[in-house]
Parts: sequence; structure tokens; C-alpha cells
Amino acid sequence: MKLKSWQLYTLITTLSWGVWGAFIEIPEKNGFPATLGYAVWSLTMIPCAWVAASHVGWKIEWDKRAILSGGIVGFAGAGGQLMLFQALRDGPAYLVFPIVSLYPVVTVLMSVLIIKETTTRRHWTGIVLALIAIALLSYSPPSGNAAAGLRWLLLAIGVFLLWGVQAYVMKSANAHMKAESIFFYMMLTGVLLAPVAVAMTDLGANINWGWSGPGLAVVIQVLNAIGALALVYALRFGKAIIVVPITALAPVITIILSLTIYGVMPPMVIIIGLCLAVVAIYLLSE
Repeated sequence: MKLKSWQLYTLITTLSWGVWGAFIEIPEKNGFPATLGYAVWSLTMIPCAWVAASHVGWKIEWDKRAILSGGIVGFAGAGGQLMLFQALRDGPAYLVFPIVSLYPVVTVLMSVLIIKETTTRRHWTGIVLALIAIALLSYSPPSGNAAAGLRWLLLAIGVFLLWGVQAYVMKSANAHMKAESIFFYMMLTGVLLAPVAVAMTDLGANINWGWSGPGLAVVIQVLNAIGALALVYALRFGKAIIVVPITALAPVITIILSLTIYGVMPPMVIIIGLCLAVVAIYLLSE
């Protein structure tokens, strides 16, 4: 069966992010902080942006509307990532991730209410199942990191809103500017925020500057950049209410790879999430 354009790019994003998720913790465990991993990711966006811009002869839109749309997409995505770092410092991952992971709810609501996207009853069923699966797949067992104060909650909600808005604006911007231009602004804003990530890092700590640190991070973060580029194209050709919930199910790939490579059996709540995700992907992939 020949894949449609939106299906192909959605598949690339989901696979890329899924594999990225399975390996992204390795550099950090090797002593290379996640905040510096963000800086590495921002640099891996540059060659992807170069390839994309070259594809359209470097005809990047520079009008105010394009700069505003591209800036919102870029700062919402990259800024949300930086906020997530702080949220995980202040609060427990088992509370932060379930909140953040449901950002497709924002995208779906905005797409339905503002640009009037609609689809079949089958797809709506798949969307609902996908959202439930996303919440279940983001589960992590409680640890000793207790939630202190409300800042972590506000930050988690902020990421939830920013990423949801980012995907919506990415879709709406595709109506008046090139996908390549959108990604160019994503790259630019990501690089501009890299010094903030560096400032968030304890540079006085024992940081691994060898191959197993930043070197490995480059290889892994390229997958993140490729997935981001493919997402822009997926939203150009497909509906946001379908594309975003599917790509948010990338943890399915992550969990399967982790199970295969590390032999870690997930808890029952995640197994249920995997089953729902498979059904959701089947319903949405038509």
C-alpha cells in the first residue's frame, strides 16, 4: 500500500522520536547534562534546516506574518523544552510527564474551533483512544522526589500549553508560508535559546566531554531534528487533529525498543497504554 504524504512524514516523525526517546538518556547517564543536550540538539537542527532551505532555493519568507508565525512555533517548542527541564527539577517526573504529554488536547481543540478541522467518527474514536494512551504511556513509578510548591505544576501546565499551541500554529502557518521557512525559524529560535540552556547547567560539575557524552548526543539528537522537520511536512499535508495525536504516540516505539534492548518489562498501566495506542494508530492511519 502506497503511503500518502502526510502518512509518510507522520511515520518518519513517530519513528525518529521513538528511537530518540529510547537512547536520549544514555549521554546524560554518562555525565553529559540534559541541558547541554538541548544545546547539541539546537546545533543538529542547522544541517536539517540547510537541507530544507536548499530544497526551495533558500527562498525563505521574511515578511512580518512569517516571522511572527515561525517565531511562535520556534519559541513555543524550544521554550517549552527549557521549562520542562526546570519542572523536572522542581517536581516529580511521574506527575510532570502525564500533564505535559496531553498537549495534543490543546492542538485538537484549537484546530477544531479555529480552523474548523473535522474528520470521520472512526478518526474521532482513534483520537480519543490516542489521548488516553498518551496519558498511560507517560506513567512513571513514584520516586523519592516529592513535589514541593506549585512552581513545577505551573511550569508543567506551561509546557502543555506551549507545545499544544506550537503544533496548531505550525499547521495554520503552513497555509501561508513554506514548510521549509517554518523549520528555518524553528532552528533559529532553538539556537538563540541555547545560551539559556547552558546557563541552566552546573558547569562546575564533572561533565563528560568525550565521545560518550556530546559525541553520542549529536548522533541521538539528529533523530530529534529529523523528526521535527518531518512533523512540519506532516502538518502541511495532513490534519493536525490526526497527525499530532499519532506523533505523540512515539513512546510506543521507545518502550518496544527499551524492552528489546534493555529487557525492562513495563508496568501493567503502560501495557494497557500500548494496546490502546495500537488500536488508535490503526483507526487514525486510514
